[in-house]
Amino acid sequence: QVGGFAWENCGDKKDPVVLQSLSVAPDPISIPGSLRVSAAVSSKKTMASPLKVVLVVEKALGDLWIQLPCIDELGSCTYEDVCTILDNIMPPGMPCPEPLLTYGIPCHCPFKAGTYSLPASDFILPDVELPAWMTNGNYRVKTVVTNGGDELACVKLAFSLQSQ
Repeated sequence: QVGGFAWENCGDKKDPVVLQSLSVAPDPISIPGSLRVSAAVSSKKTMASPLKVVLVVEKALGDLWIQLPCIDELGSCTYEDVCTILDNIMPPGMPCPEPLLTYGIPCHCPFKAGTYSLPASDFILPDVELPAWMTNGNYRVKTVVTNGGDELACVKLAFSLQSQ
């Protein structure tokens, strides 16, 4: 599907972490702008460090999908441990930012097993200087989360970006 927001779980049925629902508006996503997100995730297993995340990001060029390289931590990157990255962004001991705090959604590892729900919430997308190859267009992103070689989650997203 080209254009329009879509998502799906891509792991086998044994993955312990599953995206139950996800909605994003507006479509296309506008940068800068406001993004309204609602989501629910269920986890049968505590997710602890090291949480490896592999992103494969593709952009549509006509009928072709081109994999974007990893440049300055953007694009098709492998993050060996997201837990460390989160700790660097938000030092442990600090409360999680809103709206995560209100809805009891953790922002640090370990992420306990359970169901996490984010009702429709607005996030401001700042006017960031995106590389030219990450501007207007249709994108597909595959995210695989593993711990010690075991797959925990696999999610595919498709979305359109509109930057000013």
